[in-house]
Amino acid sequence: MMPVDQEEGPVPATALGQVVASSRQAKGWSLRRLESVSGIHNAHLSQIENGTIGKPEPSVLWAIAQALTLDYDELLRLAGHLITNGGARRRSLTGAALHALDELSPDEQTQVLHFMDELRKRRNQNET
Repeated sequence: MMPVDQEEGPVPATALGQVVASSRQAKGWSLRRLESVSGIHNAHLSQIENGTIGKPEPSVLWAIAQALTLDYDELLRLAGHLITNGGARRRSLTGAALHALDELSPDEQTQVLHFMDELRKRRNQNET
């Protein structure tokens, strides 16, 4: 059933919603199954699929991309998040990284921080 806006009539599904819905259905998953894999509430997922939510947060898109094995950058583009400049891209990835970190244990989070520190050290060595 297509959602209805009181003043504008039926709200069409967005390209983003269509990609998410078709990918979920191709896996044979229900919204509840996607919820359990992604950590995103099924009602929120339904609203993304039917176009009620057209521009979900980057962290939500990251979780969906991971669960459905979709291209994160493509989901960002379909949602209308600007990723053409480095700053917007960096902010989008930061939100996704924070969401992913939240799902890790404290020990795993510490390991990630140590790994990031090693990457920074390597980058600094290569720049000198």
